[in-house]
Amino acid sequence: MALTGDQLERYARHILLKEIGGPGQQALLKARVLIIGAGGLGSPAALYLAAAGVGTIGLVDDDTVSLSNLQRQIAHTTAAVGEAKTSSAARTINALNPDTIIVPYTERLTSDNAASLVGDYDLVLDGCDNFETRFLVDAACQSAHVPLVSGAVGQFDGQLAVFRAWETQADGSLSPSYRDLVPDLPPPGSVPTCEEAGVVGALTGVVGSMMAMEAIKEITGAGTSLAGSLLLYDALDTRVRRVKLRRDPSR
Repeated sequence: MALTGDQLERYARHILLKEIGGPGQQALLKARVLIIGAGGLGSPAALYLAAAGVGTIGLVDDDTVSLSNLQRQIAHTTAAVGEAKTSSAARTINALNPDTIIVPYTERLTSDNAASLVGDYDLVLDGCDNFETRFLVDAACQSAHVPLVSGAVGQFDGQLAVFRAWETQADGSLSPSYRDLVPDLPPPGSVPTCEEAGVVGALTGVVGSMMAMEAIKEITGAGTSLAGSLLLYDALDTRVRRVKLRRDPSR
């Protein structure tokens, strides 16, 4: 598919990059990306993916915009308070790039719909705020052979991982899944939420943008995939650490 004149101008800085170029930009335009959560992480990820020219973005979120969201959830405005996050984010994204098709799912991802939602997309970004949903997304992506970009934040710390759990790594071992990072559901109340512990708004922008960057790499084939590793970001000390994840052989 040939790029139009407007697309050549809009994506000119991508096309100049040898790692992306015209073929990579065409791959982005054809890509279908599902984002779980239109909040702190989903907002910057969705905006940057739309700006990058991702053709279709699905947004899954059953919540409405509240005033306390606006400190970090940059896809929403004060005028959107009380509105469904999916429709608020869709309006902002369409204003940025009207060529991106937004598919809103104003519902919670559950065991009943996870497989059908994930199966319609090439890539999934998970920025949700609960472990039950993360486990469901991980299982659905592994079953459908869909790459999963997972991000999380708390107070001043963030983490990022890419999971391709159906693949075999260079050493012959299976690639890890999210369950190799978090094997079991934490006991209720053992992990404080952002609502309980607080979070720096800009931190969600950092991690959400990293999620978008990894998604662009997965779609275009640029660089080295983060799959099999966990990236840890300490904002207070401005420190980034990458650690290797291993598949639990008992699973």
